[in-house]
This record gives sequence, structure tokens and C-alpha cells, in this order.
Amino acid sequence: MKELLLGDEIFGFVKPLIDVHTLGISTISNLLKDCKYKSYIAPDEVNEAVIKIHKLNNYGLVKKWLVEKRITQLGFSYRLDPQEGVDYFMSLYNLLLNDKMFVKDGGQLKQLFFAGLPDTCQLVKGKTNNSILVFPGDESPLESLFKLGIPDDRLPNTLLQDDEYDNMRWSFASDLIASERYKAITHQDHYNYNNCGKENDSYIERLNYAKSKKSLPIIRAHVGPYNPDRLEALKEFKAWIKDLAESRLLDVLSIGSSQLTQSHFGEDWDGLPNGGGVPINSELEYKMIKDLASPMLVRTYSGTKDILKLAHIHERALNISWHALSLWWFCELDGRGKNTLLENLREHLETIKYISTTGKPMEPNVPHHFAFRGADDITYIISGFLAAKTAKKLGIKFLILQNMLNTPKYTWGIQDLAKGRTMLKLVRELEDDSFHVSLQARAGLDYFSPDIDKAKVQLAAVTALMDDLEPENVNSPEIIHVVSYSEAVRLATPPVIKESIQITLSALKEYRLARSLGKIPNMKYDKKVQDRVDEMYYEAKESIRLLEKYIPDLYTAEGLYKVFAEGFFPVPYLMDYKRQYGNATNYITAIKNGGIKVVDERGNIINTVDRYRKIISNQE
Repeated sequence: MKELLLGDEIFGFVKPLIDVHTLGISTISNLLKDCKYKSYIAPDEVNEAVIKIHKLNNYGLVKKWLVEKRITQLGFSYRLDPQEGVDYFMSLYNLLLNDKMFVKDGGQLKQLFFAGLPDTCQLVKGKTNNSILVFPGDESPLESLFKLGIPDDRLPNTLLQDDEYDNMRWSFASDLIASERYKAITHQDHYNYNNCGKENDSYIERLNYAKSKKSLPIIRAHVGPYNPDRLEALKEFKAWIKDLAESRLLDVLSIGSSQLTQSHFGEDWDGLPNGGGVPINSELEYKMIKDLASPMLVRTYSGTKDILKLAHIHERALNISWHALSLWWFCELDGRGKNTLLENLREHLETIKYISTTGKPMEPNVPHHFAFRGADDITYIISGFLAAKTAKKLGIKFLILQNMLNTPKYTWGIQDLAKGRTMLKLVRELEDDSFHVSLQARAGLDYFSPDIDKAKVQLAAVTALMDDLEPENVNSPEIIHVVSYSEAVRLATPPVIKESIQITLSALKEYRLARSLGKIPNMKYDKKVQDRVDEMYYEAKESIRLLEKYIPDLYTAEGLYKVFAEGFFPVPYLMDYKRQYGNATNYITAIKNGGIKVVDERGNIINTVDRYRKIISNQE
């Protein structure tokens, strides 16, 4: 049994800067703060130094941070290539040992622990004779705290509660996976319309055909191998595309493009680090992918610069099924690009205007990015609404509303339903003859267990959750973004992607049948969910009214910038090392009754309407 921590330990977390995954360390750091420990996430310059730790002064930079913060418990996170991960970790570990930084040698560090993919964890354990505590991603919040030795009297009460709805879905999903009935699933009737697979094929045409055949949802998946050799990566991707196209299980191929594709498209990449993904660097390569993918529709990420230019390229070379833009994100704010926040908003809104001329749908890739940085559930809802209304005002006629469930992963199912329904209700109020909304549901980014059997059950269980968002609507969700069950372990290969789609479609079919037979409750009528919806709808609606009154140009780049800069959207986990956005980061959020709330220093919930009124009164 892990020895309990008795003193006031100080936790620190580092990760090589090339790894853009931040949710895991933000989550555990926040949980430790809830347990009344000090916890720090290393700034970018420290995380960058970890990549080349042997370079002159880099170790000194890391040590200076450790000493200044008086860190006694150090966590190291890396979720990309296992060999790279163990190399980065061991380089730092050996330097700390040689520098006598551990308590046994008279230093300050009592423990160094590692979080990453299971394969990386095994390599770390092997290299250190099992002396390092590892976190392969299968831990619940409580299990993570127990592994660290947090005593019971420091645990937040909200973490100790459970919910019967989640247990019901788990039981349903476990039975489905154990029976292997899902393996009988074949492709849906989505392909017999005139333009299918042709140059002018479109998401709208496929959606309308599938609706007419009662064969929704449209299935989307994020696909792409990782290989440090660019040409080999493209060659492997071609083979994957051919396999998936032949299966006809996947409607929309979402290219998992590399960070360099997004940030340096068409440029010389010599000497630039690649953080994973498909390294596409020309229109010709995009066109080749589109042709190979037929009859799948194809889409990809927007860029982190030259966003309008790339949108034109995606139209020409891919006939992109729909565009996705993140508005506040993929810029200096999250380290994914060089644009300032205001520049990013201006460029994104100009791009939305262009997208509106193509007739293509637009997907705001927004609410979950706030959730990744610790935002409360009302902020998740309002950010989604503001993005949708902005798109409508700029001429978008078809909106794809993404709802990422299990974000954070300790959200209760009934809260996920209430949060999703509230956002849907608000956004659907924008619908009219010239503005239509498609719900796209998906599992959370860090939801899945590295235990493959458990992850398959999780995939079926979250599919049931998706169907309960609008259980009375046979066409909802119109799109399911299938996150493969191997997400926590390794990149999904075509066999895993296809099996994940089979699990999803089978779970959807059997869950609907069980509901119609009365074997499971119809969550449309669940009072606990409806009470939460009523409360959140009023809170969000009134908060939006205040924003629209206070910021007359709300649905412009300047207005959306003001919302963030003045602190209406709390992001306490944002790594704002330039301290530009203190109004947004100077908040505390916590798990309350299965959801995320803004709280004061004593843990009391702060109502969003009251908080907005205070911000407005302080500015006037």
C-alpha cells in the first residue's frame, strides 16, 4: 500500500513542450489544489528546456524552477511516442540523481512520478527497476489521488459520490461488449444518392439521404498514423484510407494532420519538430488524399496562421465536407499558434465570412477547449452559443454543434445530459428557415482506459449517453465523432477504427431498442436532469442577455475578445505565463454535484449572473 503523505507537500508538473496534451496535468493539479496542496505547472520555458535538457543552461532552468517553488513531488507527463517519452524522462531523472536533488541524497524531492501512454510507462518502469510511480491513464480521479498517497481527510466529498444513471449505462455496455453482438454490424445505407463519391459530393446531400432512409448518424473519425519520416507517414496514410474507404463504415475521414501542417503549410520544414500527425505539405497531397478516400467525405483542421488562405486550399483540394474554427483557440493563448488572441478572432471571423459563400457547414471547435482549461459548465454552454450566433450573423446556414462529453472525465452522466441539452436548447433557438443545426456528439479526449476491454465498454456507454441527449429525436445525434477505444494506449489503426464504429452503431441500435421495450429508463422524463437543465438554462440565458447589453458589438472579433479579456469566461488552468489574461485565470473552479462550478476560496458556488454583474459594475 502506498505510504500516506503526512505533510504539506508541494507538487510540480513538467511536460516536454512538443506535447500539446494539457488536460491530464491540469486535471490532477486542480484535484491536488482541491485537497489543499500547492501545485504548479511548469512554464513554457521550463517545458521547452526538458526537450533538450543536456543543452547548456537548460537543466539549470528546470532546477531553478524546482527550487523557487520548493517542489517536493514532481510529476512528468508525455503522451506521444513511447521511446521519445522514456528518453526525455530518463534524461531528466538521471540529472536529478547526479545533482543529489532527492531527499535520500539530501535534496528536496521526495518523489518523481510519470504519466503517459501504457507502453511508455512500462519502459519507464523497466529503466528504473520499478522505482518510479507511473500513471498509464486508467485511473479515476480518486484512484490517482490514492496512488499519490493523499490521505482520506483531504479528499473532496464530491469525489466520493456515485450516480445510478452511470451504473445503468455501464451495465448495458458491459453486456453488449461481452456478447460481441456488435461484430455483426455492417455499413449503413448512406451511399446511394446521385452525387455520392463524385467531385461535388457534400455533407448536406449525405445527411438528407441518410435522413430519408432513417439511417443516421453520419459517422466521422479522426485518422492518421505517426511516423517521423514524412514520406513513410504519407505512404502509410494512403493504405489506411484505402482500407477505410472499402469498409464503407466511415462517412467522414477527418485527417489527423500534423502541427506543422497547421502552422507551416507549404513551407520548408527542415529542422522543425513534428508533434505527431499526418505531415501534409501541399495541395497536391491533399488532392491525392481526397481521391483515394472516395466515397468518404474528407475534412481537416484549420491552420494556426493564414487561416483564410488555408480555408480556400481546403475547398479547392479537398472539397472539405465542413470547416471547423476555434475562434479563441489555436493561437498564442494555448501555444498552438503565433497569432495574438485578437488577431486570431479577426482572422477566424473573416474566414467564417468566406465559408458562408461556399454553402458549406461550419463547426465551432470551441466549448471543450474552455473545459480543457478548467472552465465551468455554464462557460462551456455560453461559449458554444456565442460561437453559433456569431456564425449565423456572418452568413453561415448550416452549423455543426460539437458536444464533447466526459469533459472533464469525472463529470456525472446526468450533468453531461443537462449541460448538452442546455447548450442545444439555446443554439436551436437560433434555427430558422436559413439556419440549421446538426448535433455532433463525441466522447471526451481523456475518457478512455488503457485497458482495451474496459475501453470498449466505455465506448458503448458513452454512445448511450449521446442518444439520451435528445431521446425523442430519432435523427439525433446527426453526427457521431467516433473516438476509438484505443485512444489512451496508441493511435487507432483501421481495424480499431472499424471495430469502434461497429461498437458505436450497435450500442445505439440496442440502447434504442431497450428504451422502447421499457428495459431502461427514458431519460427525457428524468426529473434530476430536467431540474439541472432548468437551472442552467436560466443562468446561461440571463448571462447572455447581460453580455449582449454590456457589449453592443458582442458578435465581432473585438466583442468576443472583450468577453475573454475582461474575465467573463474563467480559465483557471490556462498557462498564461505572460500574465496577459489575469481576469480570466484568476478564478477557482471545482467539482460540485457532478459538474464544474466557479467557487470562492471557501468552495462556495458563485452564480454566473452575479459574477457577470460584478464584472460589469467594476468596468463601468
